[in-house]
Amino acid sequence: MLGIGCSQNAPAIHEKAMSTTPKKVIIYQIMTRLFGNKIQVNKPYGTLKENGVGKFADISERALSEIKAMGITHVWYTGVIEHAGLTDYTAFGIPLDDADVVKGRAGSPYAIKDYYDVNPDLAIDVTKRVEEFEALVNRTHKQELKVIIDFVPNHVARSYRSDAKPEGILDLGEGDDKSVRFSVSNNFYYLLGESFRVPPDYVALGNDNDFPTKDGKFEETPAKATGNDKFSASPNINDWFETVKLNYGVDIENGRKYYFDPIPNTWVKMKDILVYWAGKKVDGFRCDMAEMVPVEFWQWAIPQVKEVNPEIIFIAEIYNPQAYHSYVDSGRFDFLYDKVQLYDTLRTLISGGGNTNDIKTIRESLVGLNANMLHFLENHDEQRIASPFFAGDPHKAKPAMLISATIDQGPMMIYFGQEVGEPGMGAEGFQGDDGRTTVYDYWGVPEHQKWMSGGAFDGALLSESQKELRNFYVTLLNLAQTNEAIVQGDYIDLTQKNIEIGFIDSNIVLFLRSTPGEKLLIMAGFNDQSKSIKIRIPKNVMDQIQMSVSSDYELEDLLSRKKNWLSKGESTVELPAYGACVFRIKKWNHDL
Repeated sequence: MLGIGCSQNAPAIHEKAMSTTPKKVIIYQIMTRLFGNKIQVNKPYGTLKENGVGKFADISERALSEIKAMGITHVWYTGVIEHAGLTDYTAFGIPLDDADVVKGRAGSPYAIKDYYDVNPDLAIDVTKRVEEFEALVNRTHKQELKVIIDFVPNHVARSYRSDAKPEGILDLGEGDDKSVRFSVSNNFYYLLGESFRVPPDYVALGNDNDFPTKDGKFEETPAKATGNDKFSASPNINDWFETVKLNYGVDIENGRKYYFDPIPNTWVKMKDILVYWAGKKVDGFRCDMAEMVPVEFWQWAIPQVKEVNPEIIFIAEIYNPQAYHSYVDSGRFDFLYDKVQLYDTLRTLISGGGNTNDIKTIRESLVGLNANMLHFLENHDEQRIASPFFAGDPHKAKPAMLISATIDQGPMMIYFGQEVGEPGMGAEGFQGDDGRTTVYDYWGVPEHQKWMSGGAFDGALLSESQKELRNFYVTLLNLAQTNEAIVQGDYIDLTQKNIEIGFIDSNIVLFLRSTPGEKLLIMAGFNDQSKSIKIRIPKNVMDQIQMSVSSDYELEDLLSRKKNWLSKGESTVELPAYGACVFRIKKWNHDL
């Protein structure tokens, strides 16, 4: 039968969920200091005054309403907890950081300076910074969105010292025996007889010579082990030299011997921190480099935090597939990063390589875990899709977005600005021109600022191409969040069979998501030209999902609202370049 193509220029049509249908978790990651910044100066290594900074207050009810309308369920506020930076807040009793162990002007949000405080950069009134964060949490909840923040368990800033900890809480390192390299009672590892040395390459950068504390020296004797397990007093510029490794009772230098009985001191202190933030009505934690912390800690700590809030979620940044089951089954994590399998595969496909059959192999390797895998195409660590270091054109990622959002019950995450094609261009400071939006420096995010539109959050400054791209995200994410076949249906691969019979090439993905009440045929093409393709649902699959090969069916693309037909299990579809289609399968009534 004659095929009708699926469109890339779809209106934003939201699927309404049945009241009994659970929602899929859809996360919107915000780099909090960048999100609301309206200043467009963008001077490399610019100060807060020069380049500006977003505040908690900039994330207004209107902004949150627009985020929710995109189909989002959770907002991950990155960089909330106080970290080392170079803006002077000594007038507020906050110690000045040493520029020799701070990356960039704003500093890394993963070099925590005080686990019990929030970043003063984000407050209008620094003395009320915690109250301003609490107000943001309340605004977010008012929009029926949930709040995720970072928990950074593996390392802290070299300058770590809490001045906001509750009464009775001992600081990290307080009471450590610095005469031994390792003790189960210590929070840090010590390199006896050595003093820390700032990486010569960082000293040579000379990027902050106007800052009073940058002199190529940082006093730390004995030196502590660096965050990326570097047991040297002389880490290099590519190490996490601004951080120190926390000791969870693992003697790393002597064969990684474990000492977990009695419970190590660090376990107790880090659990208390999690409980503190759970008490602030936080709904989830994205746990930085979770696999660098023993799974036994998570097994012990997560249930105790869930006693405060049984609905709180834990997301592990983890890159070792061999450890996945352990961190879910034993460690009690709800979700894991799906970076080294699905993300890497989709990136290769977007870039014109790879084989779509690999996706079926990935799903099979994750049996029992597919619903736990967090899918994404961007986050603060990855290059922006629109950058020349990746795809160069954000529309090329539409098929990958479709696959990520619909392939299983697991959550989906996007990074602010992704939906309008932010390319992350420019050498912002410590982070060079690498296609990533900086996490180290003050900066304005130009394409995102067009959607922000001076705080109106109405997209008035977006180009037509950007509006169409954002429309695609809105429609897809709302569908993924609520459609029962995507949220809880079975997955059936059709890619392999259709490649074998010569109907599709290895740059097309085809699969079904199915429940008794909803059947979706999902097609994504990494083809760079429009093409007419035949597709087939084999008879055994049609029998499995209670369809008859002798009946005709209507295929309505829920992204474009264009229609097609399936007869005897076959159809012909006009697939646009980088096309994405979600066909709802309904029995065709010939009398209509």
